[in-house]
Amino acid sequence: MAAALQYLWPLLLFSPCLLIQIPEELMEPPVITEQSPRRLVVFPTDDVSLKCEAHGKPEVQFRWTRDGVHFSPSEELGVSVHQAPHSGSFTITGNNSNFAQRFQGAYRCFASNSLGTAMSHEIQLMAEGAPKWPKETVKPVEVEEGESVILPCHPPPSAEPLRIYWMNSKILHIKQDERVTMGQNGNLYFANVLTSDNHSDYICHAHFPGTRTIIQKEPIDLRVKATNSMIDRKPRLLFPTNSSSRLVALQGQPLVLECIAEGFPTPTIKWLRLSVPMPADRVTYQNHNKTLHLLNVGEEDYGEYLCLAENALGSARHTYDVTVEAAPYWLRKPQSRLYGPGETARLDCQVQGRPQPEVTWRINGIPVQELTADEKYRIQPGSLVLSNVDPSDTMVTQCEARNRHGVLLANAYVYVVQLPTKILTPDNETYMAVEGSTAYLLCKAFGAPVPSVQWLDREGRTVLQDERFFPYTNGTLGIRDLQANDTGHYFCQAANDQNNVTIAANLQIKEATRITQGPRSAIEKKGSRVTFTCQASFDPSLQHRITWRGDGRALQELGDSDKYFIEDGHLVIHSLDYGDQGNYSCVASTQLDAVESRAELLVVGSPGPVPHLELSDRHLLKQNQVRLSWSPADDHNAPIEKYDIEFEDKEMAPEKLHSLGKVPGNQTSTILKLSPYVHYTFRVTAINKYGPGEPSPASETVVTPEAAPERNPVDVKGEGNETDNMVITWKVRASAELPVPGGTHAPTAGAEVALGLLTGGGSFGPPGPVCPLQPLRWMDWNAPQIQYRVQWRPQGSQGNWQEKTVSEAFLVVSNTSTFVPYEIKVQAVNSQGKGPEPPVTVGYSGEDCEYRRLPPALPAAFLPAQPGAGPRACPLRPFRASASPELGDIEILNSSTVLVRWLPLDPAQVKGHLRGYNVTYWWQGSQRKHSKRHVHRGHVVVPANSTSAILRGLRPYSSYALEVQAFNGRGLGPAGKNTFSTPEGVPGRPEALQLECQSDTSLLLHWLPPRSHNGVLTGYVLTYQPLDDGAEEQLSFHLPDPALRTHNLTNLSPRLRYRLQLQATTKEGPGEPITREGGTMALSGTPDFGNISVTTGENYSVVSWVPKEGQCNFGFQIRFKAFQDERLGPHVAPQYVSYNQSSYTQWGLQPDTKYTILLLKESALLREIHVKTNGTGRLLLRPTGFATEAWFIGFVSAIVLLLLVLLILCFIKHSKGGKYSVKDKEDTQVDSEARPMKDETFGEYSDNEEKAFGSSQPSLNGDIKPLGSDDSLADYGGSVDVQFNEDGSFIGQYSGKKEKGAAGGNDSSGAASPTNPAGTLE
Repeated sequence: MAAALQYLWPLLLFSPCLLIQIPEELMEPPVITEQSPRRLVVFPTDDVSLKCEAHGKPEVQFRWTRDGVHFSPSEELGVSVHQAPHSGSFTITGNNSNFAQRFQGAYRCFASNSLGTAMSHEIQLMAEGAPKWPKETVKPVEVEEGESVILPCHPPPSAEPLRIYWMNSKILHIKQDERVTMGQNGNLYFANVLTSDNHSDYICHAHFPGTRTIIQKEPIDLRVKATNSMIDRKPRLLFPTNSSSRLVALQGQPLVLECIAEGFPTPTIKWLRLSVPMPADRVTYQNHNKTLHLLNVGEEDYGEYLCLAENALGSARHTYDVTVEAAPYWLRKPQSRLYGPGETARLDCQVQGRPQPEVTWRINGIPVQELTADEKYRIQPGSLVLSNVDPSDTMVTQCEARNRHGVLLANAYVYVVQLPTKILTPDNETYMAVEGSTAYLLCKAFGAPVPSVQWLDREGRTVLQDERFFPYTNGTLGIRDLQANDTGHYFCQAANDQNNVTIAANLQIKEATRITQGPRSAIEKKGSRVTFTCQASFDPSLQHRITWRGDGRALQELGDSDKYFIEDGHLVIHSLDYGDQGNYSCVASTQLDAVESRAELLVVGSPGPVPHLELSDRHLLKQNQVRLSWSPADDHNAPIEKYDIEFEDKEMAPEKLHSLGKVPGNQTSTILKLSPYVHYTFRVTAINKYGPGEPSPASETVVTPEAAPERNPVDVKGEGNETDNMVITWKVRASAELPVPGGTHAPTAGAEVALGLLTGGGSFGPPGPVCPLQPLRWMDWNAPQIQYRVQWRPQGSQGNWQEKTVSEAFLVVSNTSTFVPYEIKVQAVNSQGKGPEPPVTVGYSGEDCEYRRLPPALPAAFLPAQPGAGPRACPLRPFRASASPELGDIEILNSSTVLVRWLPLDPAQVKGHLRGYNVTYWWQGSQRKHSKRHVHRGHVVVPANSTSAILRGLRPYSSYALEVQAFNGRGLGPAGKNTFSTPEGVPGRPEALQLECQSDTSLLLHWLPPRSHNGVLTGYVLTYQPLDDGAEEQLSFHLPDPALRTHNLTNLSPRLRYRLQLQATTKEGPGEPITREGGTMALSGTPDFGNISVTTGENYSVVSWVPKEGQCNFGFQIRFKAFQDERLGPHVAPQYVSYNQSSYTQWGLQPDTKYTILLLKESALLREIHVKTNGTGRLLLRPTGFATEAWFIGFVSAIVLLLLVLLILCFIKHSKGGKYSVKDKEDTQVDSEARPMKDETFGEYSDNEEKAFGSSQPSLNGDIKPLGSDDSLADYGGSVDVQFNEDGSFIGQYSGKKEKGAAGGNDSSGAASPTNPAGTLE
């Protein structure tokens, strides 16, 4: 009963909305609601109020005691009592000097009514007068320089903490440091004095916050005697002075420990805690480490704290033995309660503290030991028990706990009442819950004695027979693991010895919310998007919703942001970043329940930047080593696999990074092996499986010392560019290397190779320009500059070496014999010495050739400058001996491929290194007709050890010329010549195929012959088959006339569409087909032009239409007829137009004239349109205006004459710039065999001999290369280092440049029609 009444009592008294008739005789024991703090400090002229407020029923009466003696405020002079209701407070007015002596003491307030007496805690009132410094004579303080001194402060005592300041007479603070310090007691300590401390105005100021005053001590005169022999001494503690002390710290309060030492040099202070470490999160050090502050002291902070003062001569120490004690604090506080007659009241008062507090009990403010013994109550450890209470036992009890650090007081009343049963819960309340959950049916009953409560079902039986039903002491019925059949009515019955009351409760069970598909954990890459899905089932009678949470906070779409997209149970997160990773949950909820499903999102990506680099072990720089350390990078949920270490030399190669290698991802430092004389600035990049992250900030720069070169140039060569010299060149290493950790080497990014190249024209006299890059990388110089010591002598000679030191990347040795071997050495040299002994390389002086000479053979120079070029020819003097390859039989492999063979040359005839063979071939014409125009030549270059070549991509049924030339480093020799012809092949596809509807059963076919005959045409093969009836049968027949251009296909089905295929044939068979689909007139129906649009100008009109899909092509007439005006001249002649043409333009119309446009097919009118042209109509009047004036006519004539002169000048200039004869131009224009080449060696061509349907004839422009230039091998470029395929042939074949297609030629796009053909036919 007591447990229930403690909650209901406040409801009964303070809830007027409850419809319960509270008995008037029900009263309230006194309860103190406000009181003054336990300690009050007041000062003269200050007023002080002692508060004591309480409520109760009947009205509360107040009384006071001071120091245990009755005190009546209303009877005291200078004291005014507050007249407010429920208040016993009073105010003391401080208006005289004896205020402190009159009213200070320990006050206590008692609030009483007929039900008992409540008591306040003890209020200690302390009165403090105005602070004054006692009179004293301050003598000067004399001390020798280097000694210690203490300047005392000794401020007056105060009940409130003081603030102490040391200043001089100018109100400037005395500077404090490790040598000069103010202690917690206010004294000023000097660890050792200096002559600069000599002042007569050291003044201690004391600030009293209570009185808001500052008083100062008499100035202290500090006199420092200078000395020339300051004696060093070890530390000595000035405070505290002994070696150890005991200190009591209060739990929950701060602890302050202080150590101040003297000595010379000035000691430093260090704090240690024995046996356990300092609590770093609660410890701070102040006053130059002399003061230790420990916040919020706990029981675990007891123990020894060591203060250690040290200098170079020794140390001094002090040990604080700290004991932690505590003021009393509550474990269980007594509570006010209501009881019914006959019950047992138990008031618990359990406290803790160190030392253990003493607990005393009072009843209505009177100590229990002063009351007469009563068997109804008994005092037990930590509690007061009253048995079999009745209304006369109503009382207010006080429990007070006290130790030397503080006091606790609690008031609690025992109120014994007798009331009939009341049920506060409304009747017929409806409760809803979901299956599987727990429902709580309320039945809050009130009465004295406390009524008993039971729950019954509809039949009046107790519901507690089911173990799922369980009652609470406050009358609530709980039902766990709810089922659908728990729906129904339940009855709560409450009764005591006076009456019983029953209410009904209605319970409805709903389906539980379930998540049928929850979000799944995902691992996604940064920048991508992720979609979480959530599907749930709900009770149909409940409102429901699905929400999303991220790491416990609700997610929602944000205004203009497209970060989150939430719709229909889907959460889409766009542009993932690492801050998006975490736990995401889907919450499906109704007003009754909510279920949640979680998923984890990990965002992965390349690592973050390495935050910090550090260089150490700098003493290793003498060995060209240094240790690089770094802080680990954020792996972004993917383990770091390795770290890439790079460096930059801002002096030699700024903004260019070089890799020093990679180290494993679990390593954060390495010793780097460096090159001499490099300005290293390092950076480190972390790499995981998603790639490299951002690089670290650059490290500081370290410079390695200079050293002699460790490497020499490689790929040393000696080759002449004249017959009497030798050019010595060298290169950088093919794989540029750098030292890496562990002594291994890694390629350098962007390293240059082949740096010793020379450039020059046809004859190579003095050296040409050189590449500005040195052949040795700057990292291999090992010094600011590098030079090369070049040595040479004839091979086999044992004589002395000739040598020269150069800075350039080459050396020319003159006056040599032709093609003589030399031994060559190239050694790197710098200011620190020479590089290692170089190896000997054999080179040769200049070669010779039959026709022309070349610049020195270099790797890049061998490849032709342009496609279609071969090795360069020797330009000048003739060779002494002829050395042309002897050609064998030419084997025809197929109509476009041949195999050429020749006999190898005798090396003695080459006068140099035989580098290979150049095979040149060119098309001379079709076997049907010889070509008179020049064509470009194709080239195949093969190595010296090969004696055959395959020529591919040739034109079938054509004649070719062939030349084979050997070449050395100087150029090409004489040519072996031959000719061959290719056999016939199958022709190309016909150029065009058009279908025209003739009737319901016939189609007229128009076509153009193939552009490439590849032989003699023998006719055409026409194949067609229906498309719509599923038939697979093809009908095919041969058209034997090669000149045929049309064919009428009859006996076709009027309801079917057909696929038609046309192939040209030679004796080798049919060629590639051209295919079209279409149907007859019946299938297309009546010709349908759809919407016809007409656009008109002053003298023209454009008629446009869109051909209907599936409509067959047909021809019709367009006729323009002037409307009712015969004076405008004859009618415009009708024109024949194709349906697929889609538009027609009629010129020659009269301005401002109405026309009727007629579309006719076989006299049948298809469409009639009326239009009017723009502009002003023709008039027979004499024209007027400025155009007839003489000045205008003269002006126009002058302009025409000027334009004519300019045209003549342009024509003369163009004629002078020609590169070949007029006869060649005429041959070029007449020859229709020449076509632009498209294949690997030649383009497609045509041997067409017949004229086209229309007048459009392709024309050749001036893009054709001059004949003279094609015969010169200077276009092909010279070479020596040839690359070949596995079969021995050169990597590429070179053919002539493609000619640009002439305007209106065969390369023009767009379909041709029978009336406007777009190509030529043979």
